[in-house]
Amino acid sequence: MKKSFILSGVALAFLSSCSSMNDNQSNSTRNENGHESAVLQSSNEARIEVIASHLEAPWAINKLKETFYITERTGKIAKIKNGEVTRQNVLLTKTLSTASEAGLLGLVLAPDFEQSNQAFAYYTYEKGREQFNRIVLLQLVEDTWHEKVVLVDEIPSGTYHHGGRLKIGPDRKLYATAGDASNPDFAQDVDSLGGKILRINLDGTIPEDNPFPSSYVYSYGHRNPQGIGWAQDGSLYASEHGQSANDEINKIYAGENYGWPIIEGIETQEGLITPLFTSGENITWAPSGMDFYKDELFVAALRGEALLAFHLKTEEVREIVADVGRIRDVWIEQGVLYWITNNTDGRGTPSSKDDQLFQMKL
Repeated sequence: MKKSFILSGVALAFLSSCSSMNDNQSNSTRNENGHESAVLQSSNEARIEVIASHLEAPWAINKLKETFYITERTGKIAKIKNGEVTRQNVLLTKTLSTASEAGLLGLVLAPDFEQSNQAFAYYTYEKGREQFNRIVLLQLVEDTWHEKVVLVDEIPSGTYHHGGRLKIGPDRKLYATAGDASNPDFAQDVDSLGGKILRINLDGTIPEDNPFPSSYVYSYGHRNPQGIGWAQDGSLYASEHGQSANDEINKIYAGENYGWPIIEGIETQEGLITPLFTSGENITWAPSGMDFYKDELFVAALRGEALLAFHLKTEEVREIVADVGRIRDVWIEQGVLYWITNNTDGRGTPSSKDDQLFQMKL
């Protein structure tokens, strides 16, 4: 399909001045047909506001009315209201792992949080010489969260690739991304929870309409998916880290195989799903959290050090925000875009105020 892309004068000026992308990156991406898509960029500095600073490797954003609940990989939840940060302790029954990319990761408030004070969390823990991920129910009592119930346990966890994103879908099921734990064979093994997107009832049981009998597995063949979100029509999308570049934005279908490690990037093979968008062989996004707004998927980029918008109808890609470093997660509510940087995660170059929670009107 032939596509056209329009770059405004402001966007062209920003393209020439932007220095946040890696040196080997170009301002293009590839769709599933291998066509290059222009990356539109624009400067939004005047509209960006800092809500909070000095966060510690923040990972997931939750917002209820005017209050944010943000996980920090070090094992706390930062409650932010009116710009004031209160760190809430999280008492877990297992020893939180301090390995690279591990720790307290995904968080989603229960639908009845205002009454129950409960939330779901995903964390990495140590068990002797081994390491696993688990999904648990947390109970907030005053300013301390307590692990109450284990929903899913012993999700594979290696040196890297923990996955970790949690979201509740329009169907009121809990969805989780699980990385391949640095073992690509897990991704193709439907009996393993590694390299998958999981679908779970809120009480921890397996939904009867999941694609594989008696299994949490919803889709497989993933390397390290870190973002999920739904379009207005209920379609599920996910972001995924490639092995070396070839990062992906996928539309997720129940029971389908997304190819890792058999194919990546624009490669195709019968029975395997090729991504809607891929960064190509020479560009690395390291996409993470994502949200949806007006036909666009807004995706945080770690290595790309930007916030990208993928238009699902025109297939244009815009760079919304740059020059703040690594971006881990996004949240969109009533036309306002919120995001967190992740410069203190051991791979970034933190400033004196990092990490930070930002907002910008769309």
